[in-house]
Amino acid sequence: EAELEEIGDEKDAKIAQLEAALLSSETKVKDQQDAVLRAKAEVENMRRRTEQEIDKARKYALNKFAEELLPVIDNLERAIQAADTENEVIKPILEGVELTHKTFVDVVAKFGLKEINPEGETFNPEFHQAMSIQESPDHESNTVMFVMQKGYELNGRVIRPAMVMVAK
Repeated sequence: EAELEEIGDEKDAKIAQLEAALLSSETKVKDQQDAVLRAKAEVENMRRRTEQEIDKARKYALNKFAEELLPVIDNLERAIQAADTENEVIKPILEGVELTHKTFVDVVAKFGLKEINPEGETFNPEFHQAMSIQESPDHESNTVMFVMQKGYELNGRVIRPAMVMVAK
């Protein structure tokens, strides 16, 4: 009987030892699962950040190039404004310049370049640069009366604010 009791105690000790080992293994498995989930989340966050950085680089890679093109657009517009529309000799040349300007503006628009021409709009310092402020009975206060130079934005980012005259 003492021998049976000793065998029972050994079995109980073995069961307790196995239960402790099982509990330890379950804890290790949970820790590993947590580590895998954290690593997976970290990889997903890194992938998302990389995609955002690539998208941003793609959108704004043209920024410097677009800034260099703005004087060309300005000069084409000045040529159109300065042309004598009554002179029959000038008319075909003017039509060519207007067509060139339109084509040029359409092409750069495909790459996200957009004109800011705020005449008649409320002054917004994020998009407009006030060059002068004038009293005007014809305009509401803080309204853009005249655009001295158009502004431009590239994919929603202002690359040149519109230079404007604002009503007081």
